[in-house]
Amino acid sequence: MAKRERVVRMSVELPLWRALTGYRVLTMIYAVLLAIFGKDNAGQQRFERPWVAVAYLAFLFVWTLATLPKVRSAASCTKRFLVADLVVALTGILLTPLADFDSQSFDGPTLPSIWTAGAVLAFAIKGGWRWAAFASTFVAAANIIQRGEPSRDTYHNVLLVWVASIAIGYVVEVARASERTLARALEIEAATRERERLARDIHDSVLQVLAMVQRRGTAIGGEAAELGRMAGEQEVALRTLVSSGLVPPTRVSEDAAEGAVVRTVEVDEPDGAERSGDGVTCDLRALLAPHAGSRTSFAEPGAPVLLPAASARELAAAVSAALDNVRVHAGPEAQAWILVEDEPDEVIVTVRDDGPGIPEGRLAQAEGEGRLGVALSIRGRLRDLGGTAELISVPGQGCEVELKVPKAPKVSRGKAGSAR
Repeated sequence: MAKRERVVRMSVELPLWRALTGYRVLTMIYAVLLAIFGKDNAGQQRFERPWVAVAYLAFLFVWTLATLPKVRSAASCTKRFLVADLVVALTGILLTPLADFDSQSFDGPTLPSIWTAGAVLAFAIKGGWRWAAFASTFVAAANIIQRGEPSRDTYHNVLLVWVASIAIGYVVEVARASERTLARALEIEAATRERERLARDIHDSVLQVLAMVQRRGTAIGGEAAELGRMAGEQEVALRTLVSSGLVPPTRVSEDAAEGAVVRTVEVDEPDGAERSGDGVTCDLRALLAPHAGSRTSFAEPGAPVLLPAASARELAAAVSAALDNVRVHAGPEAQAWILVEDEPDEVIVTVRDDGPGIPEGRLAQAEGEGRLGVALSIRGRLRDLGGTAELISVPGQGCEVELKVPKAPKVSRGKAGSAR
């Protein structure tokens, strides 16, 4: 299947990742300077074991600079890195009492200090508020353990980090949803403008020529009348195509955890197909519209009639088989009508003609003779979709085929036979 893919990077998260990069560098420098020039309450050097602080801060310095490419975008910030980064922050918090014996007796800074918040913010930007709550909970537990007997200021700081990270994560999720909505709105606007432009061009040229050929051919008669009839059918089909509009390329958002990336995937799906959360769906109207012509009327709802693509194709094939029966058994001059009804739980398609009808017992006789067009091409297809096909015929008053398909069928694929 041919596929063209284009990745469009949105802008909502790029400033956040840039800000996080700067924050990590600045807070790392702050933690190092705080360790060098920080004093305890007595004005003395605060570390009883300075080698512990030096070893950790040296590692923190190297880690921060080496991982700068990891926090430049959502794609590069992997889950494995986030976990490792959080472990570095938690290790620094828990090592603080080993380097500074008095850290538990007063609310002094930990070894990583406010650098720890950067690890939590990375979780928030990457995965939203749930990820932020997960990371900040571990940080809160580590701070409480490190303090031994936490004070009110400790709980205040822990709660502040927890609430702030969750709030930022929630804002990021809202921004992602807003961007997806904006991207879809821009896509619909562009498709609508293109449809209107094509409709104007086609109406001013092709449709007028086809209408003129139909009128002149009908007036001349003979072989020209047949040419006029074909031109009329093509005019109806083209008008239906223009009115149904262009099918825009499907835009699907990546996993929210991967950041603000909207990927455009253009695939060769059936006419009117689009992709939803449950897979490829298809507008049944687009599949049935080509049947409309001078002797086939097509009535449809104003809104799309969406079915799973496989179900829509099978239902359209059953309708085509019913129309084939009209042409073969009711004659080329018979008039046919297609009516589509979109019910809450099912889709109903009715095919009716004004032919002579089917004599009583004729279908059973045809099935006994091995001609299984109605049995397989119509009823068999609907049965495989979990639907039903009812045929009503009164001799001399035409024939009516009612096809019902549930919107969420349990499909058991069978091989449908060909039309009789």
